[in-house]
Amino acid sequence: MTLREVQVGQAAKVVKLHGTGPVKRRIMDMGITKGQLIQVRKVAPLGDPIEITVRNYELSVRKADAEMIEVELVEVA
Repeated sequence: MTLREVQVGQAAKVVKLHGTGPVKRRIMDMGITKGQLIQVRKVAPLGDPIEITVRNYELSVRKADAEMIEVELVEVA
């Protein structure tokens, strides 16, 4: 499952980052790394961008980048 498929309010853990070179580096520079917890906060009306919370800060990610982030859903306590 990719980050793009996660619904608003759900949380997920990063399993793997797809993509290569500068694209993967940019995603990692934003703080999205393997094992990191991500919560989807909002999705724009046309689905792009997606606002997430990662490492206690808000971040907007494009759909194309969200498709490169493989995640698994987790329950938030």
